[in-house]
Amino acid sequence: MVEVPLNPIGREEIHRLESILLFATLFRPEVIELIKDPAERLTWVDSLAVAAGTIAREKAGMTVPEIAVELGRTEQTIRKHLKGETKAGQLIGETYELIKQGKLDELVKNIEVLARGGQLVAVEECEKLKKEKEELEEKASRLEEEKRQLEAKIENIKAVLRDALERVKDIEKLL
Repeated sequence: MVEVPLNPIGREEIHRLESILLFATLFRPEVIELIKDPAERLTWVDSLAVAAGTIAREKAGMTVPEIAVELGRTEQTIRKHLKGETKAGQLIGETYELIKQGKLDELVKNIEVLARGGQLVAVEECEKLKKEKEELEEKASRLEEEKRQLEAKIENIKAVLRDALERVKDIEKLL
């Protein structure tokens, strides 16, 4: 398990807490849903990064003006993240509380990378997609078997029709 500096001392610990907060938040199922839209992704990631940086620095005892200068954001933005007035600030704050409760491993194990375009998907969604895939494969197999049976029936019907046509021709010759 990774040691998380909940009250960081020094730059290295601040950066470690900031990185862990950002990483763990990015891979929460609700955040993965939020960042699926490519048009919104960059905005969300930036907001989450600023919120993570804000909370990590606040936990290290930095003041709002110091944080604002260091992160290149307004004091108002920093305050909003700290108060949870932004969605990003709320999410990062929730992640901090989960980490504080010792649930970091739980947060991180909920992630699985699917090989469909390198997209990140929550484990629960991945399991749902795998089950759906299996069901579709079974259905495709059943449909393939039905197709073979129908093709066999068609061949039987063709043979019966050929036979009937031959009989009709034979009867016509007799008449």
